[in-house]
Amino acid sequence: MNILQNLNPRRTWIAGLTLAGLAIALLAVTGKPAPAAVAAKPKPVLAVETLTPTQQDWPVTIKVSGAVAAWQEAKIGPEIGSLRIKQMLVDVGSRVKRGQDLAILADGTIVAELHKQQAAVEKSRANLAKAKADAARAREIQDSGALSSQKINEYLIAEQTARADLALAQAELENQRIRLSQTHIVAPDDGVISSRSAGLGDVVAAGTELFRLVRQGRVEWRSEVNAQQLAQIRIGQPVELGLPEGGSVIGRVRMTAPTVDDNTRNAPVYIDIPNAVAKPGMYLQGSIRVGKQEALVVPQTALVLRDGRDYLFEIAGRPDADGYSVNKVIQRSVVTGRRAGDWVEIREGIVADARLVASGGAFLKDGDIVSVSPN
Repeated sequence: MNILQNLNPRRTWIAGLTLAGLAIALLAVTGKPAPAAVAAKPKPVLAVETLTPTQQDWPVTIKVSGAVAAWQEAKIGPEIGSLRIKQMLVDVGSRVKRGQDLAILADGTIVAELHKQQAAVEKSRANLAKAKADAARAREIQDSGALSSQKINEYLIAEQTARADLALAQAELENQRIRLSQTHIVAPDDGVISSRSAGLGDVVAAGTELFRLVRQGRVEWRSEVNAQQLAQIRIGQPVELGLPEGGSVIGRVRMTAPTVDDNTRNAPVYIDIPNAVAKPGMYLQGSIRVGKQEALVVPQTALVLRDGRDYLFEIAGRPDADGYSVNKVIQRSVVTGRRAGDWVEIREGIVADARLVASGGAFLKDGDIVSVSPN
């Protein structure tokens, strides 16, 4: 049985007063309440590291997309027609030099015409020689009266006619030589063959496209921007392009169109890129850097995405001398902007000197108590 139960009511009352007096005396001597009266401290739910936003100069970019195209593409075809392709010397992807043979046409008929014309030239030379001799004799005896003036004029005119016939024959011979040279279809510039539209044995007409050549193997990226964006773009500005296999490459603005399209209200922009990184026809995303602007940024790890919105956790309170201050987190809804690597721009929602949870915010909620680890 309990000892107090053995006491009568009066003794029980006296014992209670005695215990209360002892507690008051203990408080007066130590300055601390009795152990049962000490309030429990809030227990932190997480140990976190802190950070403050930083100010950085970030590039201002214009996001655009477009296709890679040849800088200039030459269409190559024969200058003479109705001839058969005798040899095909290159294929798609071949790198060629200016003047290099790409294809050769059958030249048998042209060679025959050339020989025929060479004979015509020789005949004209002989006729000219005879006419010159007749004219020379006529000039010698024109004062003697042996020949009439009419006959003398005929000899002189025959000489002039023979000279003209020779010149005509020589011109036609040169024409045949040109036609013979045209049976060799050559590259007009250094570059890469991008297409071939004829095959061995085809009979082609004059002007028929046989090949396309990317001049100097040079490619560019073309995009379209609106009038407001066009005003910010300058020749030489860097452009970062994302590549299909990953990674990126830096190009430069070569030129902008002098006019805006009446229908789309957009204007093309032409960007030089390294030749080996992309092929004509590829569709790429890019960013044109048009300037710099100061940004308030935080690491990506500090952001928490909930219900489609971005949040940061700000720590309210500062540690006291004993380190026992309560650090309560406040959930701040923020508006984000540009992103670069692991950094995110914060446009609205926090002040520049805010003390933020560096990571682990996904385990916190508004009002939680945290302990701050030394950085």
